[in-house]
Amino acid sequence: MRFRDLHPNLRLRIGVGFVQRCFDIMLVPLMVIHFSGLYGTATAGVMTLGAALATIACNLIGGHLSDTWGRRPVLLVGELGAFLSYAGLALVASPLVGGNGIALYVLYLTAGCLAGIALPASETMIVDVSTPESRTAVYTINYWSVNLAFMLGSLIGGFLYGGYFFQLLLAAAVGTGLILLVTYFRITETAPAGTVENPRGVRSALSGYVQVCSDRVFLRLACAALLIRSVEVQISSSIAVRLGNDFDPQRLFHVGSWQVTVDGVNMLGIMRAVNTLLVVCCALWVGRLLGRMDERRRLTYGIVVFTAGYAVWTVSGDAWTLIAATFVVTAGELMNAPVKQTLLANLVPEESRTKYMAAYGLQVRLGLLVGSLCVTLSAVANVWTMAGVFTLFGVVAIVLYRSLFRVLDARRADAEKTAAAA
Repeated sequence: MRFRDLHPNLRLRIGVGFVQRCFDIMLVPLMVIHFSGLYGTATAGVMTLGAALATIACNLIGGHLSDTWGRRPVLLVGELGAFLSYAGLALVASPLVGGNGIALYVLYLTAGCLAGIALPASETMIVDVSTPESRTAVYTINYWSVNLAFMLGSLIGGFLYGGYFFQLLLAAAVGTGLILLVTYFRITETAPAGTVENPRGVRSALSGYVQVCSDRVFLRLACAALLIRSVEVQISSSIAVRLGNDFDPQRLFHVGSWQVTVDGVNMLGIMRAVNTLLVVCCALWVGRLLGRMDERRRLTYGIVVFTAGYAVWTVSGDAWTLIAATFVVTAGELMNAPVKQTLLANLVPEESRTKYMAAYGLQVRLGLLVGSLCVTLSAVANVWTMAGVFTLFGVVAIVLYRSLFRVLDARRADAEKTAAAA
């Protein structure tokens, strides 16, 4: 499937999502650094935690609102708020005002909350206008777009933060303003007919999420995703700590008298850069190559390869072995990531789709919590034990995903019987 073959709304949402993520990845670490310089590391950490918790809450609110009011109104409110917040950030950070820290934080918090409200609607639009047959290809394109945004946002933010903080915020304000205009003039409502109602109040929102949490199929799906996320975050938690503390500096290669020597921090940067570059360069090609492969086998093999690569990352102290394992991890990631999203889209009920998407997003935050716990565990367990734990996560995730494919098969069979009876 080519990008131009997609539904117009889908093309616009993937393009808009790319710009939004680019600014987000570019600015969020820089805001943390900025607050750290103003108030110290400990205070900046508390401020960042507060913003993260508020964003989670707004995600859930956005999921409810999108199911009750429709996708487009929630997107417009969220993107208008984000635009005004970034415009305010640029104004406060400008030479005219001088950068009041409290005002910057309030506006930063507001921007994150409003973007969080809009996120479930944006993600659900992809499901609304795609078909079960096309979703794996669609999510492959979206996955490539996310990683390209990550790479470009990191590079731009890293190189321009020092002398261009105000200009970066101004660019974000202009970018979010353009996104608002695109949404207003070009994006149409995508909620399936008859699924949007207007119940008001907290009780309606809570009852909707209670229903989500009582859905055993969804809980299996969320648990499987959490297990894979818990392995994935180790590159930023226990594996990062091990490389920083225990990796002996090594000569990576040499030409004559010139040589490149790396320590653990250097290796971590190389592994992450190689992983991102491979995804950007190969995601679309791998998507076409595996397009006709049975999704059950693709997901299973992908998790096996992915987990094996992480196990090597966990135990190895050799630079070139770690780099080779990066190729293995990336191959597994490219195989399984789009299929996981497709399975989610195919299993959640149409009438509560955005609530489910918002609740599913909590596995990202919970994965970070598991990553922190694994850092603590790695202080008392050896590397082979940690590799065994991550392998167990992968095995359990495979069992859960395969059970979900059986659920999907049963639903399709029931639908075919109903259609035949009619």
